[in-house]
Formats: sequence, C-alpha cells, structure tokens
Amino acid sequence: MASMDASIRLGRVAGIEVGLHWSLAIALVLIVWTLAGQVFPDMVPDQPQSAYWLVSLLAALLFYVSLLSHEMGHALVARRLGVSVEGITLWIFGGVARLGGDAATAGAEARIAIAGPIVSLVLAVAFGLITLGLDAVAGPPLIDAGCFWLALSNGTLLLFNLIPAFPLDGGRILRAWLWGRRGNRYRATATAAALSRGCSFVMIAIGLLGFFLQQDIGAVWVIFIGLFLLSAARNEEAYVLMHGALAGLRVSDVMSRDPMVAPGWITVEEFMRTYLPIQRAAAYPIKTFEGNLDGLVTLTRLAEVPSESRRATRVRDVGVGLDAVPQARPAEPVAAILNRFGSGDGHVLVLEGGRLVGIVSPPDVTRALGETVLRRDRERTSS
Repeated sequence: MASMDASIRLGRVAGIEVGLHWSLAIALVLIVWTLAGQVFPDMVPDQPQSAYWLVSLLAALLFYVSLLSHEMGHALVARRLGVSVEGITLWIFGGVARLGGDAATAGAEARIAIAGPIVSLVLAVAFGLITLGLDAVAGPPLIDAGCFWLALSNGTLLLFNLIPAFPLDGGRILRAWLWGRRGNRYRATATAAALSRGCSFVMIAIGLLGFFLQQDIGAVWVIFIGLFLLSAARNEEAYVLMHGALAGLRVSDVMSRDPMVAPGWITVEEFMRTYLPIQRAAAYPIKTFEGNLDGLVTLTRLAEVPSESRRATRVRDVGVGLDAVPQARPAEPVAAILNRFGSGDGHVLVLEGGRLVGIVSPPDVTRALGETVLRRDRERTSS
C-alpha cells in the first residue's frame, strides 16, 4: 500500500516496527461514537450506557488489531520472499505495510498481495464462530453483538481490499496477474492503474448520487475513499514507471563527480568571495580543518545568512552535519536512493571506500530520467 509516516511509534511486532498516524484518532472516535450511540443500542436495546461505551471501545480496538494483523500478513510474506519491510502504519483509512523494495516476480507480488485478505478471511470466520458459540450458550448479548460486528467488519475489510484499485490488494493482485500474463511489469502497472482510476470514478459517482439523492452522510466517506484511490492509482503508476525508466542506471551514472569540497571553518563572507566564483553549485560538501568530510552546505543556506552576519558566521554553522546527510555507493541502483533525498537538504553524498567521489541531487536524477526516456523513444521509433 501507499507509504505513510507514523506519528506515534508503538514498538516492534515480529521485528517489524509498528506506528500510528494521527488520523487514526479521528477514526477511532467516530467508530466508538457510532457503535455506542447507534449500532449496539439497535442490536441489543435496554443496556446500560456505560456498557455500550465499554464494548464499543473494545470492539474498535480489536478492529485495529485486525487491521494490524492484515498488514502483518503482507509484511511477513514479503520478508519471507526477500522484500525488506520498513514498518507498518495504521491510519484513518486502514493500514499501510511500507515495503523497502518491489517483488522480484509476478508470483511473489501476488503472494504478498493476497496474504492480507487471507488474514482478514480467517479473522472474519473466527469472530463468526465465536458469535455462533455465544448464541449457543446464551452468552452476554453485548459481547455477542461485538463479535458479530467484528466478523462483519473483517468480512467488509476483505471485500473492500479486493476491489481492483491501487493501492488496495485487489489492484496489486490484478497487476500481478497482468504481469504474469504479459511478462512486463510496467505495461501491467499502466493497465492496472487505468482500471483503478475507473473504479475510483465509479465510487465517486456512487458517493455523489447517495449524497445528493438521499442526503446520506455516509456517502461522503465513499467520495473521500474514491478520491484517495484515484490519487493513489496515479502515484503508483508514476512510481513504478519511473523506477522502470531508471532500471539499469547506477549512482555513478548520474552523480556529479569530484565536487569541490568547501572548508567548513572559514566564514560565509570568505567563502562567497574566494570559493563561490570558482565553482557555482547548488550544494558543497564541507570538510574540517584536518581535511575530514564534515557535512554539506547548500547555496540556499549560505544566501539566507544576513549580509551583516556573514563575516562572523562559519560555513559549518550554516551547513548540515555529516550524520544527517544521506550517503550512497557508486554501484547502487539509482532507484534505491530515491527515498534518501528527503534529508540532507535534498542531496546524497557518494562515497567509495570512505572517500568522497560524487554528489547526487534530484535534478541529476531528473536529467538522467529524461535522457533515458528520450533514448528509448528514439530506439522505439528506429525499430
């Protein structure tokens, strides 16, 4: 599923980091409020209000445990198939298993995608059997209602995730099937993304009809989910096609070689007077007085220093320390470093054997991407 940063980190489950997004609090309140105020009173009337709230809270928490189990299914199968797992985040629309790479084959993609729905199916059956058992022994009616709701919710989660739209599991299963049939991951992604957009438009249309014709507030959620799926389908297509265009490119192919290293101990004024005219760049690695690599400073940071402060401000004071600047090796695939540009002021230092050999910025990758696309277009035209 789509990537999503956690606001609160809960710890690790089976070695996988689990976190919560802030939007989860909104969903939790809405679920508990709806269950305690409407669903459970309708199912089991004449119960103490405190009992409704308690069972509703427990049911909501168990539902999120179910969501976590669903995503753990994806994560554990992915790890078993050699795909790294960065973590799991629960948020307002469900859960996200953040994978650190892509499946190597269509079969692996399908197994990872189907693992979550299988977990949801098992949980739906389990809660359903518990409901039948409580009915048979005349168990507490509110507990019975809570288990029935959990069975229904896991069944709904199963069916919803099988909708053939990215980033849902059904969209990934569809992409895996097309990939296996055509033998081309990128063509399969383009087709699956087009179908995903079609599903999204249908959901948006259904939501709009429900809202305007029946004044159904629940239809607003359908609209929001449709818009989310539409955006996710476009992002997934762009992500995969970009990685396809970068396939085969190494960091050494796109990096700026042997960048000028600025002395971090001199003042900003001195740097601008003596070093900037030599080589104007967007960023400069900086070194200590002993010659050790010490971090990075960007031209933007230097320019932001007020003119009256440049004589007393060292370059090192403006820059980013080495521990905060992402690094790469020349032989690494370019696609593997794309998620590293978020830190280090948007630059990656390239080191080989502890020695600085280059620097990579997003414009370097964009330029290489454009050249690759143009070259492939020329090859396609000539053939």
